[in-house]
Amino acid sequence: MSKTLIKIIGNTLNIVSYASQHYATNKAWNLFVTPRKGRIKETQHDFLNSALQKKISHNTLDIATYHWQGSKKTILLVHGWESNTHRWEKLILELKALDYNVVALDAPAHGKTSGKHFNAILYSECIHKVANIYNPEIIIGHSVGGMASVFYQYQHKNTAVKKLILLGAPSEFTGVFERYVAMLGYNKRIAQGLSDKVFSTFNKTPDYFSLARFVKEISTDTLLIHDKEDKIIPYSDAKLINDNLKTGRLITTEGFGHSLRKKEINSHIIKFITH
Repeated sequence: MSKTLIKIIGNTLNIVSYASQHYATNKAWNLFVTPRKGRIKETQHDFLNSALQKKISHNTLDIATYHWQGSKKTILLVHGWESNTHRWEKLILELKALDYNVVALDAPAHGKTSGKHFNAILYSECIHKVANIYNPEIIIGHSVGGMASVFYQYQHKNTAVKKLILLGAPSEFTGVFERYVAMLGYNKRIAQGLSDKVFSTFNKTPDYFSLARFVKEISTDTLLIHDKEDKIIPYSDAKLINDNLKTGRLITTEGFGHSLRKKEINSHIIKFITH
């Protein structure tokens, strides 16, 4: 979305909010939870079709899962916003070469999973559904996929999961919200309306959803990897999570940005899961 279009949308909803805060808030919320990309591209089919594919039902959703069979530990891969399982291709190829049992899922409204809307809480419920079937010992999550993975582990305390790897994960949901509000330039009426919307939807205020707080109650060995030049999720989020980890550590990179799709990152991941 171009900066000009972002500014037009923000200004328009700000004006509308004076006539109807409820209407403007709902429009802003729908924009926040509706991905604009992340479905499977034509060029991605060949690799994804190399996996055993299965749909798993969760309420009204059909969750797309992919399974590359191996004899070693089961690893669950959880992608981020406006992405899909294909983002893991290079890591999957390396894990397959080491004979790991690799499973991945597409998030709600992403890839081949049904739905129109996405949020990290719903995503964590999908992780729970998939984990109950495939029993992963390691979960790797990128960005909001990392956030959803921690929500899952905090909620369910799955002792079978021995290791968590979080790549460029946000710590505070309030921070995600504030960056969205700032990007669109929303006024205080919409900002407050969005906060109220979170409470009415989840029965929790935005500040409840805090990885820094959740990891205090998770004993799972956790590796954080975050780039100092991440322009999507600030590096300070990683430091905040790391300061509250029971067990784990932070690897800091420079020059890889938010995507962290580099061979060096995969090497860090493989070293962590093999020791």
